[in-house]
Amino acid sequence: MANIETQRDLPFGAVSTYRAVAFVDGVIARVRALAAARRTAIELSKLTDAQLHDIGITRGDIRNVSNVANFL
Repeated sequence: MANIETQRDLPFGAVSTYRAVAFVDGVIARVRALAAARRTAIELSKLTDAQLHDIGITRGDIRNVSNVANFL
């Protein structure tokens, strides 16, 4: 019978490199999400109280609706 190798060793540093890249990717994704949440909060803050009422929120809800509170 033939012996088939099913497990191969990874090149030196491959796991560490993967973890570093995944960490940086996560940081970048979080920064982008925070920027989007802040833009949303800024745009909602520009609306009048009547406009906010039309979409079903109050001025005090802006921080929670925009998810800025999740990052602080």
